[in-house]
Parts: sequence; C-alpha cells; structure tokens
Amino acid sequence: MTMSTTLIKQEAMRLGFASCGISKACFLEEEAPRLEKWLADKHHGNMSYMERNFDKRLDPRLLVEGAKSVISVLMPYYPERLQADPQAPVLAKYAYGEDYHEVVKDKLFELWNYINQTVAKAEGRAFVDSAPVLERAWAKRSGLGWIGRNSCLISPQLGSFHFIGELILDLELEPDLHYGKDHCGRCTRCVDACPTSAIGTDRRIDASRCISYLTIELRDQIPEQFRDRMSKRFFGCDICQDVCPWNHRPIPSKIAAFRPKPELLEMSSEDWHGLSEEAYRKIFSKSAVKRVKFEGLKRNLSFLQAKADEES
Repeated sequence: MTMSTTLIKQEAMRLGFASCGISKACFLEEEAPRLEKWLADKHHGNMSYMERNFDKRLDPRLLVEGAKSVISVLMPYYPERLQADPQAPVLAKYAYGEDYHEVVKDKLFELWNYINQTVAKAEGRAFVDSAPVLERAWAKRSGLGWIGRNSCLISPQLGSFHFIGELILDLELEPDLHYGKDHCGRCTRCVDACPTSAIGTDRRIDASRCISYLTIELRDQIPEQFRDRMSKRFFGCDICQDVCPWNHRPIPSKIAAFRPKPELLEMSSEDWHGLSEEAYRKIFSKSAVKRVKFEGLKRNLSFLQAKADEES
C-alpha cells in the first residue's frame, strides 16, 4: 500500500467511515449484461430513470472527465435502539436519523478536501446513492465486500447495515484487490423471508415487488395484491437484512446525525395512523422520509390500516 492510499484510508476512518477501498475507474464489463437484462425484464418497475444514462452507469469516466480512481466508503447506520411498540407500523432503520445523502456526502467532501491538501490536487465528483453510479459494484471492486443474494453489499466485518459513498477522481491511486469471495453459499434466508417474493434465487431483484419500491419509489397506488404482504412496513424494508446471518451482531452507528429522535421510537400504532402534517414536519425535518412527502407517507399508512381494519 502506498503512502497516499494509507493516508486516505486513515483519514476516512477518522471521519467516521468504517471501511475505505480504492478501485481503478474503468468500464464495468461484468455488470453490463446483467443491467441490460434486468432493465429488459422490466424489473425496475416505474423507475424510468434507471433506463437513462446506461453507458454512464457502467463507466465512471463518462461521469467525470479524466477519472482514474473510484474511492468507496462504508458508513454504518444501525441504530442503538429500535421502535418500542411491536404493533406499530415499521420504519426502515436507515430512515431513523438525518438524511444520509447529506450526512455521507458532507463527509466525502471533507475527505476530498484532505486529499487535495495532503495527497494531490484532484478534480472529480462525490456520490451518495445519486446519479448513475453502480455503488455496490464499485464497493466490491474496492475490496469492501460481496454482493449478497438480496443485492446488498455485505461486508465481512460490518454486515449490510451501512451506506455507500464514492469519490470519483482524476487522481491515480493504487487500487485494492476485488473482493472475490461469496459467503452467501447455499443460504436462502433472505429469499425465503421476503414477503413479496421480490428476491429471485438467481440473485436478481424484481424491484416492482420490493416493499422499499412500493412505499418509496412508486407514486401510484400500491397494488391490491400486496395488501396482506407488507409486514407492517410503511417506509422501506429491512426484512432481508434482518434475517441475514452476517447481520446477527450489527454494529451500532456512532454517527450522531443517525441517532433517531426519541419521540419517533416511542410512537405507537395509534400515533402513526393519526400522524398530523405538523408532527410529520417536526419528526422528519431532516430525514430521507421527506422524499415521499406527507401525502405519500399517509398513503402508505392508510394501505396498512385498511388491512388492519379487515382483520379487526
């Protein structure tokens, strides 16, 4: 490992990232046919943006002129405490705290600034689950883990409850070895546990069936066929991660911005279904939940309530 990469990784750890790896910016030849078939099979649902910028998704040099390196980082987000009421609608754990797009990107800019001051002046861009970047593929190429059967990037040290970020720079850096192992083996716990059968045994996700897609990406009404298959999830879903053996001892996040507001954890089923717009704005003022807006959140809660009313 060169002094430059050592310094970068040490600074990444100091900033709160739990892992940092580097790969050469190049065309993702292995991922190209998989992405093409996934799109052709319409497994992206109504996410038409996935069809755009196909070439840029596979080659970061089309996103950043002169790109030579991709720095990938992982930041854990598993909360120290979970929702208190077992009967309450369930919120995905990544949405407990502040919007990860902003939190992680701010840290990436700090890392970039350090590189400019300590290693060499570098031009590029920072990405956090944004723009046409195949973040899990780059994290794997950077040696941070393997892509599991549930499509999550699984780190042997961290599991999968983490955010991924990238710096794509025009700086030549020593790349890490690709993560060549796949520790999923014959395990199919995530496949078996998915209530909407979104996870295929061939490691392809039908996003149009995924609860995260249904409660966040889908702007239309949630199809009736999923009425009894939502498992009380109203924003995102963690089921495939919760059952993964690599998450049996999740590491709680130390990032203050990801700590949930106490009132969020204490909300009962009645509190959620009676959520007012004022309370929504107070609780989720800096949250990724804002993506679906108040009306979208109420749509999801109403969908769950209709099922509860049928059973009562």
